[in-house]
Formats: sequence, C-alpha cells, structure tokens
Amino acid sequence: MISQFSYIMDMKTTERTAVPAHRESTKSHWDNFWSEKKAVHEVYSNEDRVLRNVSKLMDLRNKKVLEVGAGTGRDSFGMVALGASVFMLDYSMNSLHIIKNLAVEEKVEVSPVGGNAFALPFPDGSFDLVFHQGLLEHFRENQASELLRENIRILRSGGLLLVDVPQRYHIYTVMKHILIAMDKWFAGWEREFSAGELQALLRSLGVQPIYSYGEWMYPSLFYRVTREAFRRVGVKLPLTPQFVKPLSNLRKKIREALRETPIALHTSISCGVVCRKP
Repeated sequence: MISQFSYIMDMKTTERTAVPAHRESTKSHWDNFWSEKKAVHEVYSNEDRVLRNVSKLMDLRNKKVLEVGAGTGRDSFGMVALGASVFMLDYSMNSLHIIKNLAVEEKVEVSPVGGNAFALPFPDGSFDLVFHQGLLEHFRENQASELLRENIRILRSGGLLLVDVPQRYHIYTVMKHILIAMDKWFAGWEREFSAGELQALLRSLGVQPIYSYGEWMYPSLFYRVTREAFRRVGVKLPLTPQFVKPLSNLRKKIREALRETPIALHTSISCGVVCRKP
C-alpha cells in the first residue's frame, strides 16, 4: 500500500537551459533510464546490501527512514518488514511510479515523495536513518557536499547516514570513463570514490564514520555487460548465470568471508560508509 504519494519539485533539480560546459547527470537521463526500465524485475537489485549493513548497527523497529534518490525503492522495502516507517524521495516521476507499482505488488506500505535532494521537504531532525545508493557520484564536489549537508540536517542527533558509491579501484571505473568520453554513459556523468576519501569527506561535514564496507558485483560485471550486449541483438540471457551449484556456493562463501576486510574496501565495485550525527 502507498501511505503517501506527494510531489514537490524545485527548479534546482530541473534541466538547465544552457548547454553545460562539461558532462553532467541530468533529470532527463534518469527520466529516460526509468522509462526504459519499467520491467523492474529485469533490473539488477543490490542484494540487500544496504539493509544487511544497516541491520548490524541499528534496530529498525519504529525508526523513521529516508532513502534519497530511491530509484526502484527496493533497497528500502525490506526495512518495512523490520518495523521501519520508510519514505522514498526521487525527482523522476518514472521512478516514483515504479515504486508505487512495486509497493502495491508486494503489499508494502511506503511513502514515495517527489522532490529536490538539495532542499529536502522535511524539518530538521526528522529521521533516524538517511541513506542513498548510487546518488552522490553524480555530483561534483561542491554539490556533493551540499547534498550531504542536507542529509545531515534532517537527521536526528545520534541518527545514521549511509552513503554507498562506486569504488575507485575497479575496471568498472575505466569502462565508465571511456563511455562518458564517448557521451554513451546512461547517466551522462559519474565519478567514484575510495573508502578513505568518502570517510574524510563525511568527517569534514561534522559526522563520525563508524563502519565501512565493500561489495563485489554479483553476477559479475563481465556477465552483465555480456547480457546487455546480447539483449541489444535480441538474445535474452537469464538475469543470473546458471552455474554448477557447488561452485556457486563456494564463490558465495568466499565473498562473504572477505566482504568486511580491507581487501573488499579496495577491490569491490562499490563501497559504503555509515556515519553517526553527534
């Protein structure tokens, strides 16, 4: 069920009329992306990595949670089952419609809100947890700091902020920047972070990092690229490769054993930092 479906838009989140002097990620990129990804069950999920890592640090019962730049909202749905009251903000109407439809399909009560991540439509100290995955990397330094300050503003004292971004030292970074240079990147522009860089940025804004993690991609980047290439010529591969089960289980155990080690922080495709507001 949908407990709220409001839409608040600020001109800061809309397209600029002038041609930018550099590549940027714009609202039209995301409207187009989510228009093409309406068959959301064909879009890869994040394997509950946000929920899994948050649950190590916070009991979500009776907590108020906001996901910023929610996309499909699937990172948040599991939190409802654990007793959280969940709000999901995005500025793409196509994204909000996907969230609405998924919530009805899965019988999950959430509150989708359309609005501006730089001027969140909530009072100071409103949330116990604010998080975003795949958002901060689409903004340059000044904007990224502004966005994080707004996240921190609406956190209560002692609340948690989780920021999940692409990790710099990965072949994904090379591939991405080649596509950006060719103007072929789906999101227009994107950057990346090391875990240490992200921790330092958050400290500079007055919050204290308390936990960091790295996550490898599964299925692998190679499989996803191959699947997309086949899709473009009309051949549909399964969402996940059909490996021999013992081999698949072994790979899973290795990933789980190394997930919270320094190896993961410096080799994974994404990294996350959780910090606490004083």
